[in-house]
Amino acid sequence: MKREIALALSEIGAIKFGEFTLKSGMKSPIYIDLRIIISYPKVLKLISDAMVELSRDLEFDVIAGIPYTALPIATAVSLDQSWPMVYARKEVKDYGTKKKLEGVYQEGQTALIIDDLITTGGSKFETAEPFEASGLKIKDFVVLVDREQGGGGQLEEKGYKLHSIIGINELLDILKEEGKVGEDDYNRSKKFIADSQV
Repeated sequence: MKREIALALSEIGAIKFGEFTLKSGMKSPIYIDLRIIISYPKVLKLISDAMVELSRDLEFDVIAGIPYTALPIATAVSLDQSWPMVYARKEVKDYGTKKKLEGVYQEGQTALIIDDLITTGGSKFETAEPFEASGLKIKDFVVLVDREQGGGGQLEEKGYKLHSIIGINELLDILKEEGKVGEDDYNRSKKFIADSQV
């Protein structure tokens, strides 16, 4: 399934090479743009199936989709398994219910966070905050791609566990084996990941 996902992401142009500024502020020679998967239902389904497989043995009451990229993935997982879903608003409205969390849940329940990828882990703490502030417990994060730049270790230090479908090194290796990435881009990306590992 990893190979199939890696090739599907390459096919739809979700894996880009060049120079990109990541959310963490790092400059990266590889960028994974998962926002476009909403336009490719078969790829979204493939990712959803992998997420379901990875999540099946974890303990949780609701799944938590993270705006914006992971919301469609979490929705696909929810529909596939009939797992209830919640999500935190990026911006709380000053009208209507003014809620930070949308969906039905009970205080003390456990939410499984579903996200697209992880780099350093810093933004994942921000991600967990509104759920925990609303009385939900967070134990596990499930992501499609681990950029292998310290995120898993940072989460572990705070008592969370990371589960990823594929690591970026394995993703790059598959693309190289299949002739989907040039030598220069492959070497630059590998060096960048090695140099920025924590």
